[in-house]
Amino acid sequence: MLELKNQFVFAPIKLGYSSDGNVNERHVAFYGERSRYMGAVTLEPLYMDKGLREIPTQLGIDDDDKIEGLKRLTDLFHETNTRAIAHLNHPGRMANPKIPGNYFLSSSDRPCENGGARPKRMDTEDFGRVLDMFRSAAARAEKAGFDAVELQMGHGYLLAQFISPAVNDREDEYGGDFDNRVRFPLMVFDALKEATSLPVIVRISGDEMVPGGFGLSEMMNLSKRLEERGAAAIHVTAGSVCSTPPWFFQHMFIPKGKTWEMAKEIKNGIRIPVISVGRINTFEDIEKLKEDYDADYMAVGRALVADPDFVGKYLGEVGGNPRPCRACSEGCLGGVKSGMGLGCVVNPLVGRDDFELSRTAHSKKYAVVGGGLAGMEAAVTLKKRGHEVVLYEKDRLGGQFNLASLPPNKESLSKLVDYYTKELSDAGIDVIREEATEAELLGGGYDGVLLATGSEPAIPKIEGLKEYYWAEVLRDENLFEGRKVVVIGGGLIGIEVAHKLLKKGNEVIIVEMLDEIARGMEAIEKTLTLKSFEKEVVAIYLNSRVTKVEGDRVFIEGEKNIVLDGVDHIVAAVGMRSYNPLEPALEGKIDVYTIGDAKKVGKAQDAIRDAFETASKL
Repeated sequence: MLELKNQFVFAPIKLGYSSDGNVNERHVAFYGERSRYMGAVTLEPLYMDKGLREIPTQLGIDDDDKIEGLKRLTDLFHETNTRAIAHLNHPGRMANPKIPGNYFLSSSDRPCENGGARPKRMDTEDFGRVLDMFRSAAARAEKAGFDAVELQMGHGYLLAQFISPAVNDREDEYGGDFDNRVRFPLMVFDALKEATSLPVIVRISGDEMVPGGFGLSEMMNLSKRLEERGAAAIHVTAGSVCSTPPWFFQHMFIPKGKTWEMAKEIKNGIRIPVISVGRINTFEDIEKLKEDYDADYMAVGRALVADPDFVGKYLGEVGGNPRPCRACSEGCLGGVKSGMGLGCVVNPLVGRDDFELSRTAHSKKYAVVGGGLAGMEAAVTLKKRGHEVVLYEKDRLGGQFNLASLPPNKESLSKLVDYYTKELSDAGIDVIREEATEAELLGGGYDGVLLATGSEPAIPKIEGLKEYYWAEVLRDENLFEGRKVVVIGGGLIGIEVAHKLLKKGNEVIIVEMLDEIARGMEAIEKTLTLKSFEKEVVAIYLNSRVTKVEGDRVFIEGEKNIVLDGVDHIVAAVGMRSYNPLEPALEGKIDVYTIGDAKKVGKAQDAIRDAFETASKL
């Protein structure tokens, strides 16, 4: 393993910023912000053939014309004594079928069970082309100034498709027992060693997390063989992009630390360094990996998306509180999938990392009304710019986002409110715990007012509906147990409420006017949540609406007209509407800026970005 200035490696994360496979200014800005305190930076997976892209906007290393741009990044890293790692991956059957011109190869002709193209079963000629492809890519990596290459053997990509008995059904020398299944992956490794003098790191899934797939014992065996062949280090992750994406993305719905345990087991059986990875997003995680897992190196990914200085803050090189990654995949994975490129729910600057928040030449006094995410982001940003800020919040800081961490598996979301609360305190921002009035805002000597009063539940107009609940039932003190509950609305809030009610032994009926539920929910969360519904007592009525309530009877019209008897409670989650009572009273009397949900109901990412953009211009 090459010598690094510290044990932190930036993990390979797809950015989706390139239009032609070449490095551009967005890449330079993104990696420049995140490289200076790292021991090494692994670029996003580099495609080795234009017909093997995972996303249309991926960086490439398929031709010599890519070398100049890649060298621009490696030179940038070397300015701060940070090493550069080229991540080489052949996706096999996981090439994106929506990209024109893509082709698909694998150990067998089995498509991914979660969807995708049927691949060609590789033959001898295909083997030769793939080996040449890796050799050429490694040679280009060396010319571009990389200090190491990382070979992807995990995550359900081509080489893992050979290793996995769940995919590889070959009956020749490349299928069957373990020795045969690892034959071609080891041939690729040997080809890299022959083609370059650079150290070769190998990334593996310690466990495929797939029924009938490979597990830790086989990966320990493979790691020993790789060590004998001259591997510089083993990078241990988990899962398959095909069938277990929550493990691939280390989503908040899976337990933290499983990959760390695998890395420790593999480390105990070999002498070369092992890189641990998987939701390392707090300083406590780093300490735990050092003390309990004896980690050699740590690959940090999305924590550096949320806060470019995460490692610098841990090392004491940068002051301030780390902006927390929520492990939600909504802004990062969601941004890449949308075609907009990598973004982040909590960091509005991701994707435009060259932006500099300037100090104002004319300090003013602003009142921010509302202490939800938008209000707190606006207050902190205004203070950083040099303005005097007062924040009004009559209830709890965090607003309705305090409910976001209450559904099952979403506890980590509370850290975002904790972060902003500490930012307000450290910045010395005065928080007035009372409702802001027109008279106080106009008479307080303010130069402007930012209204971040959020949104309120929309009230459904249903005959006979007198008593109903909303998302406040997520709080433990309000939660029902063992009751029959009708949830009106199958969007994000309705599904999260239903999920928690089911966990408490309630019988839940969801009534949704549209033809699907969980619309707008992040893809992985949606899949796992709806899968959990299959094990619970839940009835779902689509294309339906509640028309009347009589006592404990609920009348539903739609594809089926039914009457539910014995209903104990009704939860109405039919959407939100902006709550902004102060704007009409203040308009024309003082400069007013409405932000977040008070302007337009959206997601947390929308509210934070809107608040930042508004405050950065004042």
